[in-house]
Amino acid sequence: MQLGYCTNVHAGADLETTRANLEEHAVAVKQLFSPDQPMGIGLWLSSEATQSLGDQELKTFKNWLDQEGLIPFTFNGFPFGDFHQPVVKHAVYLPTWSEQDRLDYTTRLFQCMDTLLPEGMRGSISTLPLGWGNLAAKDSFLENCGVNLARLAEQLESLEERTGRLIQICLEPEPGCAIDTADDLVGFFERFLLAGDTSSRERHLRYLGVCHDICHSAVMNESQSHAVTCYQEHEITIGKVQVSAAIQFVLPPKGSPSHENLMSQLGAFAEDRYLHQTTVKSEGTDEAMRFYDDLPLAMHACGREDESTQWRTHFHVPIYRKHLGLLESTQDEIREFLMAISETKYPVNHFEVETYAWGVLPTDHQVDRLAEGIAQELDWFQNLHYSSGLGRNPNEK
Repeated sequence: MQLGYCTNVHAGADLETTRANLEEHAVAVKQLFSPDQPMGIGLWLSSEATQSLGDQELKTFKNWLDQEGLIPFTFNGFPFGDFHQPVVKHAVYLPTWSEQDRLDYTTRLFQCMDTLLPEGMRGSISTLPLGWGNLAAKDSFLENCGVNLARLAEQLESLEERTGRLIQICLEPEPGCAIDTADDLVGFFERFLLAGDTSSRERHLRYLGVCHDICHSAVMNESQSHAVTCYQEHEITIGKVQVSAAIQFVLPPKGSPSHENLMSQLGAFAEDRYLHQTTVKSEGTDEAMRFYDDLPLAMHACGREDESTQWRTHFHVPIYRKHLGLLESTQDEIREFLMAISETKYPVNHFEVETYAWGVLPTDHQVDRLAEGIAQELDWFQNLHYSSGLGRNPNEK
C-alpha cells in the first residue's frame, strides 16, 4: 500500500508557496507519522506552478523531496487554479475535459511526475469527472472529452514505452458533476473510451481509470460494494482512492427538541469557499433522493419539513471523527469500502487522505496544529487498513 495525504489542503498556487507549505506542514506530518521511513504525499500543483517547473527547477524540487523523504506517488490534478481563493465553488470544475487547457495541464502534470517519482514506481493522477453536470446531456461535450482523454492515453503509452513508467489518469466522480457515480463512469467509458478496436480499448483500460472518493460516493448514497463490483466487472482500474468522510445526520421534523440545535450546528458548515453538495431523503419512504448544489440551498428548501429526513453533505471532515457535535460523519463508509476490496480481492494500492477543508472547519472542530490532525488521520486509516486484512502493519513487531 502507498499511503499519503493530499497537499491541496495547503494554500499556494505558485511553486514557491507550494514548497514553503510542504516545508512547514508535510515535513512536520512525516516527523509525527513516519519519522524513520519515507512518507507518501498526494501532490497538488496548480497549472501556474507546472508552467514554472523547468528541468532545473524540477531537479532541485526532486532533490529536496528525496532529502526530506517525501514521495509524491500520486498527484491531485483536479483543481486547475487557486484552490484557496476566497470563493472557489463551481470554478473548480473549469477548464473541462473538452478543453485543450485541461489536456495541456494534465500532460504537464504527468511529465513532472515522471521526473519526481523514484525509478520504477507507478504513479496516479486524479482529475475532474469531465465537468459540471449541466454538460452531461450534451453528446458533443462527452465526445470531445473522450477524444482528449484518448489523446492523453496515447501520450502515457508513449511515456511507458520510452521510460518504463506507468502513470494512470483517474477520473474522480463527484456529486453534481457529469460523472457522479460508478454507474455514470462505467457508462462514459463504455460509450466513449471502450467502443473502439481492441488496441484502443486495451490502451484506455491501462492508462485511464477511476479515483474513488469515498466521501463523494457516500453523499450520492452509493453502496461501496456496488461501486467496487461495478468497476471490477468492467475491468476499470481503481487507480487511487481518496479516503474522505462527509457530514451526515437525520433531521427530525420541525418542532422537535433537537431540530433547531441540529440546524444551527449545520449552519456553521455553510461556508463561502467550497461547494457543499447535499442530498436529502425522507426516512422510511421510497421517495427519490433530492440533490442540491450547495448546503445553504438544501437548508432553505428542506430545513423546515414535517417529517424526518436523512442528510449527507459534501464537506470533507477529519476521517477519525465519527461525531461532530450533534452531527456525524460517514466514517463507516471507509470501513465498508475496505471490506468490499478485501472481499472482492480487487487490487487497490494508492490511498490518499483528502481532508482539504481543515481551514474552513467551524472553530470548535479545528486543531491547534494542522500537522497533528493530518498525522492522526493517516495513523487512523493505516490501522484500519491493516485490521481489515489488507496486508501487515509495518508498525507491528
